[in-house]
Amino acid sequence: MINVTKTFLPPLQEYKKQIKRAWDNEWLTNRGELILELEEKLKKYLGVSNIIITNNGTIPLQIALKLLGSEGEIITTPFSYVATTASIVWENCIPVFVDIHPEYLTIDETKIEVAITPRTKAILATHVFGNPCNVVEIESIAKKHNLKVIYDAAHCFGVKFNNKSIFDYGDVSTCSFHATKLFHTGEGGAMFANDMDLRHKLFYSHNFGHNGPLAFHGLGINGKISELQAAMGLAVFPYMDKIIKERKKIVEFYNDNLDFSKLQCLKLRENTNWNYSYYPVIFDTEEQLLKAQKELNENQIFPRRYFYPSLNTIEYTKGLEMPISESISSRVLCLPLYVGVQLQQLEKIVILINSCLC
Repeated sequence: MINVTKTFLPPLQEYKKQIKRAWDNEWLTNRGELILELEEKLKKYLGVSNIIITNNGTIPLQIALKLLGSEGEIITTPFSYVATTASIVWENCIPVFVDIHPEYLTIDETKIEVAITPRTKAILATHVFGNPCNVVEIESIAKKHNLKVIYDAAHCFGVKFNNKSIFDYGDVSTCSFHATKLFHTGEGGAMFANDMDLRHKLFYSHNFGHNGPLAFHGLGINGKISELQAAMGLAVFPYMDKIIKERKKIVEFYNDNLDFSKLQCLKLRENTNWNYSYYPVIFDTEEQLLKAQKELNENQIFPRRYFYPSLNTIEYTKGLEMPISESISSRVLCLPLYVGVQLQQLEKIVILINSCLC
């Protein structure tokens, strides 16, 4: 069976070695030695000045919205994983959708200003499949209208734009360390902010608001990661170069062998150092996609319709029509991409897909 992705598991002995450190310390959570070490390694690797590791990739979005959303309107994209929109609604904010660019698949920055109202508090945009939004233009719009910017950068581990970490853009940037991601801690995530005061609020917000054991800075929630999760991150971390190198080879094979006279691939924004996180292809029609998916499934190959459906169509959002997002989401399929996919498996995937394009 070939799934759309497969968790990278480091050698068990290396994970056990990290777990033993936590066992010997008798310290399993509340920012122990392993968490602090992992944060330092990630800061150096990513080229960022700060990071707050969390227990999943959704809680940073919720904390950022709690601090910056003020239960107002949040301009966002309909083309993302449901966690993006769900976080907005969960924090009693109102999602206001803006359609996407048909090639980059990120929020169309030229349509943002029309959606701004007196109730707008922030822009929450997703860097899609590791492909950056137009961060320069979004920052300009946000400054003009006194809005905050939150980036859902769940797919962006290691991505750079204009030679700067993608996590350095926006008021708050978030990442996911879920088991399916490029770098993972089993479950986990992270949040980043360059403003020191905001970073302080993010930090205490993920730790119940604590200011020491008996006092509180303010309202908080439990977003802390455990030493056991950090142990997985420390065991995975030394393999990052290998992971990216092998994924790049798979991407290059798809690029060289799929029939792009009848398929559309993701257009990467200029000046992007990409991370090979996902491989989406866009068919001409949904019928074509379903035909290809059926053929692949019958051969025990399981790509994913990701992102589907367009988030403006789900029951609790009741958004306006977003024709580009709705069209793309009905025609996009993410192909298998993970360490360990064999050449003959890739050849089979390509042959099956190309045969469905006739």
